[in-house]
Amino acid sequence: MFLCFSIVLVNLNMDGLSPNGKASPFAECRPNGALGHGSDDDSTPLPLYHKPRDYVEASVCHVKDLENGQMREVDLGSGRALLIKEHGEFSAMGHKCPHYGAPLVKGVLSKGHVRCPWHGACFNIATGEIEDFPGQCVQSSAGLVCAETLRQEGFTDRIVMCTMDRHPPYDRPKLSKSLDSTAEQLRLRSVEFLQDHDIELLTEKEVVAIDVKTRSVTFDDGLRMEYRKLFIATGSKPKPMNYKGKDVRNVFHLRTPEDANSIARLANNKNAVIVGTSFVGMEVAAALTDKAHSVSVIGIESVTFKKALGEKVGKAIMKLFEANRVKFYMLNEVSEMIGHHGQLKEVVLKSGKVLRADVCVIGAGSVPATGFLKQSGIHLDSKGFITVNKTMQTNVDGVFAGGDVVMFPFPPRNNKKVNIPHWQMAHVHGRVAALSMMGRASEIKTVPYFWSAMFGKTIRYAGYGDGFDDVIIQGDLDELRFVAFYTRSEEVVAVASMNYDPIVSRVAEVLGSGKTIKKRDVE
Repeated sequence: MFLCFSIVLVNLNMDGLSPNGKASPFAECRPNGALGHGSDDDSTPLPLYHKPRDYVEASVCHVKDLENGQMREVDLGSGRALLIKEHGEFSAMGHKCPHYGAPLVKGVLSKGHVRCPWHGACFNIATGEIEDFPGQCVQSSAGLVCAETLRQEGFTDRIVMCTMDRHPPYDRPKLSKSLDSTAEQLRLRSVEFLQDHDIELLTEKEVVAIDVKTRSVTFDDGLRMEYRKLFIATGSKPKPMNYKGKDVRNVFHLRTPEDANSIARLANNKNAVIVGTSFVGMEVAAALTDKAHSVSVIGIESVTFKKALGEKVGKAIMKLFEANRVKFYMLNEVSEMIGHHGQLKEVVLKSGKVLRADVCVIGAGSVPATGFLKQSGIHLDSKGFITVNKTMQTNVDGVFAGGDVVMFPFPPRNNKKVNIPHWQMAHVHGRVAALSMMGRASEIKTVPYFWSAMFGKTIRYAGYGDGFDDVIIQGDLDELRFVAFYTRSEEVVAVASMNYDPIVSRVAEVLGSGKTIKKRDVE
């Protein structure tokens, strides 16, 4: 039996790909204004299943209408497709990325694959297979990607996936952007789907111990299960905070649909306080502005996202929030939470400022959920992260790990062990681990890619910018139409943009090919 356990969720087929790249990674990249779709995260994922005919015949254009390296959306009568010409050969595939429906014709075509303009997923133009995540019909966690990859690659033995959650797989990243959504509305994989693919799902199961000698896992209810291979993807948990008056309700760490629904309900025409300026915290603040009477954000740094995006970009994003009635209390921390009859009423800052609060959301960062591993023999670093090798295996034979909980060797940084808590990266971890479990050693070949949506605008980011020492900005920060290149010494290590598609996917394509972008190339 192979046993996987995790906190998050899903991923499967796709039928689309696209773009039209030129030799230069920045050719024809121009500010393009709003994309006309609000934000990607407001888009409805494509249906999980459809059963088309085996093939469709249609005359769509003359062979001379397309040049090499070009793509075009064409009408087949019964639907649309993406027509591609590369090296004199034609290919056709679905015209939308199955992740969130991005028009692949606006993406990047290069060397036999198409990269999505919104979230960087790559698809092979000959086979339609995914080459880089995300890109399946839905988002998923490392745990389910691992389970599904095992099945896709022909593993026929028993697979058990265990989660502390009470629901079948749902789109967790959407919780902070769509607070009113229920678990059913966010559902990604049904119980029936998992049953059809012979993946056993155990919900509300918390692992309390792993015995690597007997190859067994023990749960909080006393259940004990043995395994031949084990994949750990337990994710993260909220970073603990030190303040007085913790025994009050209506204070939330956003983890579940029930949390999100309660936050939205309690904030209705009331006063909301967000503690912390993480991406989740800021997304919640943005989502509450059209519900709450007031939204206040408390942060310990001078500027939001300063470490990740730099001071200039952070200030531009803060202006967007302030224009939407969000009040910032930066360089501040919570001293006390005051309640009455168990209900939060006020948040007191160390500066002495008192904020009225009918609901409070803690978004002050996270730590790896690995406390149950301390006596297991599985190696953890000083911060509690699981260390793995390039095939996602831990120091214990047969035990693999992935997602937010791991420190893994990152090839673009000379295999330095890093932690990159992106959903896209978790997908890659799950697939690499599954292939390794089956004796098909695979290594991580991807460019980190993440995004965040606020007020109908989406920040896109690719690369690994940790330790950047300069930021080169093109475009207009005041208009929130820009691209920012993050450099270390003379090398571009990451890029972020807003309303500048598909530049981030173009840069991801260049970095993914192993090429180096120098500072002088963008200056």
